[in-house]
Amino acid sequence: MRVQRCKGSRDLTPDQMLRFRFVEKAFRRCCLKWGYEEVKTPVLEYLNLFTSTGTLTPGMLSKVYSFLDWDGWSGQRLVLRPDGTIPLARLYIDNIADNKKLARLFYTSNIFRFEETGQETRERWQGGVELIGVSSSLADVELILLALEVLAKMGIKGVELKLSHAGLVRSLLSELGLSDREQTMIFDQILDGDSEAFARIRAERPDLGRAMVSLLDLEGRSPGFLKNLRSLLGRSVPELVPIVDDFISVVELLDAVGCDYQIDITSGKGFEYYTGVIFQLFYDGDKIGGGGRYDALIPLMGGGDIPASGFALYFDCLMNLVEPAVLAGPLEQRILVKVEREAVKKGLDITASLRDAGYIVELWLESQQPSNLRWMLDVRSEVPAFVIHDSLKIKDIELETAGEVLTLLGESNGDKDSPA
Repeated sequence: MRVQRCKGSRDLTPDQMLRFRFVEKAFRRCCLKWGYEEVKTPVLEYLNLFTSTGTLTPGMLSKVYSFLDWDGWSGQRLVLRPDGTIPLARLYIDNIADNKKLARLFYTSNIFRFEETGQETRERWQGGVELIGVSSSLADVELILLALEVLAKMGIKGVELKLSHAGLVRSLLSELGLSDREQTMIFDQILDGDSEAFARIRAERPDLGRAMVSLLDLEGRSPGFLKNLRSLLGRSVPELVPIVDDFISVVELLDAVGCDYQIDITSGKGFEYYTGVIFQLFYDGDKIGGGGRYDALIPLMGGGDIPASGFALYFDCLMNLVEPAVLAGPLEQRILVKVEREAVKKGLDITASLRDAGYIVELWLESQQPSNLRWMLDVRSEVPAFVIHDSLKIKDIELETAGEVLTLLGESNGDKDSPA
């Protein structure tokens, strides 16, 4: 009987792993250069980490994989990590907050979310960045620019940046006396076209209804749209003015560095624990990452009055966007070595020397077809001891010592042309 993999899970083939590592490497390198430190959280967490603070919406909680910890005798319900930010906030509170308030942290991890049909992936990989301990427009812009730089380093062009602001939505809906969870639910219902949800707001607070209409229609590419909104809301809901000013501050900084964006309040759907500016990244209509400010999360988890913001990039999506030409390693660094039976020791010695010198060396195993490499090296028991074939210049070169082979390869590393 052929055993199949679980629905919603996926295998990663060598080609896909190459893409995964490329995406991960670009992500890690950028984070380190911006001064972020890498951390890792466990796959298993207690369910109450996600329920006690009300940080996940009911919709999200319905997709959590949970089970009782009978083997550990704790009797507590565990979950497969459904989110990256909340466990990292716990890590910060448990391990870092006592020593320093400002922390730049990043991680790569898998998250698990149940999906009914099994047609979509239930295990997803992402790279996350969290900037904890500071609340400023510059911090928000730092995260946006870092996310865009990571995508640029991957060679992904044409990324669309959409901005929203959870604080604007929350402040409007809190006037109705709704909890954070209810605010998120009502906002999502309105964006899903639930006319009854919107009608209830207009009936209870007509002024809020008009403000909500203005907010939902808000789209633009300059601070001018927000300044118009501030003038409009300043008369009906003056408490929103500082929040709009915060939004304006972020977009003015983005303008100052020449960053393109689109203001779209509806892009903040499903804002969950976010409290301030939210940014979403799209490529050809598909969401490839996003994040925002979540100043209330760490206080809700008992970590003190610590503001924070962050983002995640979805590796599963990005792997499919990386161009094959970007993935290909330098051909001159790959060598196939064919060794005669009587020259095995000499052959293994030179393959070790080549690997020490930084080359990727494969031994020829009878049926192997040379591909994606520039060099093939024959190691013989008789003179000439080494014959190296250059697929770029299409010629054979006879050499007597391993040192001559290494010298020739080193001198040829400047050739960048593709093989014929």
